Amino acid sequence: MYELFKILNLALTIYNFAIIIYIFMSWFPGARESSFGLMLGKIVDPYLDVFRRFIPPLGMIDFSPIVAIFVLYLARIGLQEFFVMFLL
Repeated sequence: MYELFKILNLALTIYNFAIIIYIFMSWFPGARESSFGLMLGKIVDPYLDVFRRFIPPLGMIDFSPIVAIFVLYLARIGLQEFFVMFLL
């Protein structure tokens, strides 16, 4: 059971880093149009689009990725608590 927790925790961590990399790619012209950027966009954009529906950008700043990362953080904490309760 602990191995399942480790795999899920690692998956959430990798996805969190993927979101952060995708955010930083917006600072460089043409980075999101590269093959890596398009692949990463296919992975990250569906999750971010959920938050973009509710949180409109303020000027040129999009705050939805910050909320998305926070929700992933809460999911990781909830996952930890679930496995602690289940294993003890």
